[in-house]
Amino acid sequence: MDTAARTGETAQTLDRGLRLLHLVADAPGGLTVTEAAHRLGIGRAAVYRLVGALTGHGMLRRDGEGRLRIGVGVLHLARRAQPLLAEGALPALRRLAEGTGATAHLTVVEGGEGVALAVVEPSWTSFHVAYRTGTRHPLERGAAGRAVLAGRAGDPGPVSTSGELQSGAYGVAAPVLGVPGLEGSVGVVSLTPLDVADIGAQVTAAAEAVATALS
Repeated sequence: MDTAARTGETAQTLDRGLRLLHLVADAPGGLTVTEAAHRLGIGRAAVYRLVGALTGHGMLRRDGEGRLRIGVGVLHLARRAQPLLAEGALPALRRLAEGTGATAHLTVVEGGEGVALAVVEPSWTSFHVAYRTGTRHPLERGAAGRAVLAGRAGDPGPVSTSGELQSGAYGVAAPVLGVPGLEGSVGVVSLTPLDVADIGAQVTAAAEAVATALS
C-alpha cells in the first residue's frame, strides 16, 4: 500500500472514530455495537476495532449491559477546554454585567444539563444575585436553558423567565449560535424585574460577541 493510500485509510478511521464519539455522546442511554454499526453504515467488526482503540484511550467505556458510553477521557478534555472558553467569554460578560447591573453568565450544555461556565457580577450595585460557576440545572427550567432550546429551534431569542430556578429571581438569556461543537447561552439574572426589550437587546449582543470570540 502506497503512502497516499495509507494516509487516506488513516483519515477515514479517524473520521469514523470521531463520528462514533459524537453518536455515543448524543445517546443518553448509550449505544450497542450493532446500533453504532447501523448508524455509521459500517460493519460490526470495524466498530469493534474503533471501540477497542477509543476504550484504550479512555474515550469510550462499556456499561454493565455492554452498551457504549462516553469515557472519562472525554470529560477530562472537556474540563481542560472549559477555562479557555470562559476566558474568551469574560470580556463580553463583564460589559453585560456592568451595563445591566445584573449578574451575567455563560451557560453551556454538558450531559444534557445547563452548566454555568463563567459568571461575572456587576461592580457598582448594592445587591445582586450570587450565581456560582458549576451550577447545574435542567434545560427546561430557567432562561439560560430555555435559550439553549430556543437556539436549537433556530430562534435567537431573547428568552425571559421569572422564579423558575430561584424564587424571586428574574432571568433573560439568548443562545450562543454559530460555534461548532458548543451549545450554550449568555444571560443575566437579577433580583428585580428586567425590561426584556432593553436587557434582551444587550444580552443578545453579548451572546453574539461571545460567539465571535469563541469561533
